[in-house]
Amino acid sequence: MLALGLASLVLWQRYEAFRTQPLSLPSAAGAGEPFLFDIPTGMSLRTLARELTALGVLDHPWYFLALAHLSGQAARIKAGEYEIAPGTTPVALLDKLVRNQVYQRAVTLIEGWTAAQLLAALARDDRLVHQLESVTPEALMATLSRPGLSPEGRFFPDTYRFTKGTSDLDLLKRAARAMDQVLAEEWRDRAPGLPLRSPEEALILASIIEKETGLVSERAAIAGVFIRRLQRGMRLQTDPTVIFGLGAAFDGDLRRADLLRDSPYNTYTRAGLPPTPIALPGRAAIHAALHPAAGNSLYFVATGNGGHWFSATLEEHNQAVRRYQLGGRAQPQPTPATSTPLPPGTTPSLPTAPPLEAFDP
Repeated sequence: MLALGLASLVLWQRYEAFRTQPLSLPSAAGAGEPFLFDIPTGMSLRTLARELTALGVLDHPWYFLALAHLSGQAARIKAGEYEIAPGTTPVALLDKLVRNQVYQRAVTLIEGWTAAQLLAALARDDRLVHQLESVTPEALMATLSRPGLSPEGRFFPDTYRFTKGTSDLDLLKRAARAMDQVLAEEWRDRAPGLPLRSPEEALILASIIEKETGLVSERAAIAGVFIRRLQRGMRLQTDPTVIFGLGAAFDGDLRRADLLRDSPYNTYTRAGLPPTPIALPGRAAIHAALHPAAGNSLYFVATGNGGHWFSATLEEHNQAVRRYQLGGRAQPQPTPATSTPLPPGTTPSLPTAPPLEAFDP
C-alpha cells in the first residue's frame, strides 16, 4: 500500500508539473514561423492527444487526457486550426481549444489601390481559397449582389483577419460591407450645403482626394478646393482621374496630349465628377470629402516634400508653380481671353510646349 501511495504521489506531482510546463515545439517549426496544427471536425480527444504526441508537442498523451477530463473540458474542444506559441502550457492550450481561439491570418487592403490592384493582391495570397480566378468585374459585382456597379472604390481599405478556409470572395464581401457602413456613417454626419447629391458622389470625390495626397493633415484642404470648384462650376482638373482613365496606356509620364484627350475620366475636358471612384478611399478621405476645410483656395501645387501649396487666385497659383515646379523659371503669360486654371497639384507642361492655362479645351 505504501508503495502504491508513493507511486500515486509521484504521478500526481508529475501531472502537476506537466500542467504548467511549456510544451515542446517541433524542430520542424522554422524560426519565427508559427507552429500550426489542425483539429478536424469529429476528431476524438484521444486521437488529438496521440497526434500531438506524434508531432512532438507532448511526451505522451496520458497527462493531457487527464487534464481535459479532470477539468471537465474533454467534450468541449472545438475543431479548427490552432497555433502553439513558444511558452504555451498545456493548461493554456486546452483553454485555447475550448474557447475556439483559432489561428488568425491577416491581409491588408491598401488605401489608394484600384480594383485591379486589389484583385491581383488577393490572387497572389496563397493563404486564401481562390474563387475569383478569371472573374470579370461585372461578374464579381453581380456575385456581391451589386449588379451594374463598378468595383472601383467599393471595398474598405483595412486589415482583415481570417481563418483557414476563407476565400477571396468571403474577404471581399466583408470589405464591401465595411465600406457600406463607413460611407453611411460619414454621409449621415456630413457638413451641410455640399454639392454632393449622394453617398456615391462622396465616394467618388473621396477616391480623388485619396490619390491626390498621402497627408491626412491636407485632405480637408484638398477637399475644400474641389468642393469650391464644384460649387462654382469649375472643372476639377485633377491628374489622378486622367491617369485612371488611361489605364494600361499610362507609362508613368503624364503628357499635355493626355490632358487634352477626352474621356469620361478626364476632368480637364469634362465638368463635374468622373463616373466612378478611381481607387479605394480610406475613412479619412471620405470624412474629408464630407467635411471640407473652409477657405477660398481654388488651386494647389505639389511642393516636392510630400505636401502642397494652396492658392486663392490663378496669379498666386502660377507663382507657386514657378517656385515649386519650375525652379523659379518664368512661364509665358496666358492670353486672358482663353485662359483656364492650371489643374490642382499638376506639374505644368514641358517648357517647349505652351503653358496649360493657355488652352481652353
